[in-house]
Amino acid sequence: MTPLVPCRSGLPPKETHTRLLAWIMPTAMLVLTAGCTLAGPRPNLGGIYAEAAHQQSEIGNPVILVPGMLGSNLVDQESGRTVWGAFRGHSLSARTAEGARLIALPMAEGVPLQDLRDNVVAAGVVDKVRFSLWRLPLSLDAYTDILMTLRLAGFRDESLDRATGAVYGQDHFTCFQFDYDFRRSNAENAARLDDFIREKEGYLQKEYRKRGIARGKPIKFDIVAHSMGGLLVRYFLRYGRSALPEDGSLPAITWTGAEKVERVILVGPPNAGSAETLERLTRGINFPFVADYPPALLGTFPSSYELLPRLRHRILLEGGTGSTAIDPLDVTEWERHGWGLADPHQDVILQQLLPDVPDRAVRRRIALDHLAKSLRHARQLQAALDVPATPPVGTIIALVAGDAIATPAVLKIGPHGLPEVLIRAAGDGVVTRSSALLDERLGGPRNSRLRSPIAWDDILFISSGHREMTGKPEFIDNMLHQLLESPTRTPREQ
Repeated sequence: MTPLVPCRSGLPPKETHTRLLAWIMPTAMLVLTAGCTLAGPRPNLGGIYAEAAHQQSEIGNPVILVPGMLGSNLVDQESGRTVWGAFRGHSLSARTAEGARLIALPMAEGVPLQDLRDNVVAAGVVDKVRFSLWRLPLSLDAYTDILMTLRLAGFRDESLDRATGAVYGQDHFTCFQFDYDFRRSNAENAARLDDFIREKEGYLQKEYRKRGIARGKPIKFDIVAHSMGGLLVRYFLRYGRSALPEDGSLPAITWTGAEKVERVILVGPPNAGSAETLERLTRGINFPFVADYPPALLGTFPSSYELLPRLRHRILLEGGTGSTAIDPLDVTEWERHGWGLADPHQDVILQQLLPDVPDRAVRRRIALDHLAKSLRHARQLQAALDVPATPPVGTIIALVAGDAIATPAVLKIGPHGLPEVLIRAAGDGVVTRSSALLDERLGGPRNSRLRSPIAWDDILFISSGHREMTGKPEFIDNMLHQLLESPTRTPREQ
């Protein structure tokens, strides 16, 4: 790929325009390789945004990218081996007992989820998933599109510069990738995001002084969050670094996270959950020729349960349409149907995850304890996110969602006790339109205006898939507008 040239703050507008135009070609290639077949006129992004990009270092907000589930590299600190993000060479395979143990989160009976720790840490956002097929090194674009778009807007990121081989000296300080251990609860990772923002705020203050940039206003960040990253950011905005109370109650909404954030763009967020998550937790994930992730392994991730649908939306049914709805967060249903960690046939995986526990009955007790804790925690977090609340003046929340792909929307219990798709609805293939909106009209009349506990400032629908939408020209155009041109928020009507 042709190295990209940043929009330096010292370039004259004409030169900036030329370089921006040069960036359009690599970005267009990314769009084409992602399967985009759009024809017809396209916006002259260089001509539209050149001047705004030229000034962004001095007057714009720095940007943080928050990826979704599986969007951060995970590395074992002890061995230095890659746990997630690459499937070749020195990386670990979930098909081995060692790999499965390191990828899974530890389990221990009676131990709170937040106290279950291992030596695995996040190590950067996954810009490409690298793997080997018959000894041939291959890669799939993950967050390359969105990182390239941020660079198009003049936001410079040192880690991406290294990945593309470009050299920019000291001229990169306005774009940051927030990597996190996606296995853990989004509430836990919200506290880590708070630490991250405080660290970057101090770094930016030094950079502005060193560069002689007098901004004349406090540092605030814009955040672009994809998929599950949107839930993490929403929790952070409302509750800052506050943990979920151990007694099961809800924390007080303080909007302390919003104090450092001006604009949030949520891309394909599963705000009302995803039916696909329940399928994965009960069937596992298989990447052909690469790796298998059985249900019991995925079931150790507390974050996975936070992506499950709500009972009130009637996403899981015992039979056909109109039959009894099942609560996806009810542990007794998981035991009754033998799902995930409650599946007796998953004991072969539990033996790998719990090698020091020789007794099958004890292994099952530990697994069920972990399942129950994770489901309770997920219910509590969902309730905390579902409380209707209006962000303070100065914080803007925008949504980008797909609505052109038939997406699993309602599941039924199949003949073998596993959930299977009953109804598909408009979405991006993973997250339905209704889920992204957190549309509370589900199950009722649709002839009224949107009802959602999220006070949206802006909504954009894109005809694209969950993982491909960040390469779409309309996404790039609107994201650049939001970050570079869109005005700050005026007070809402109370």
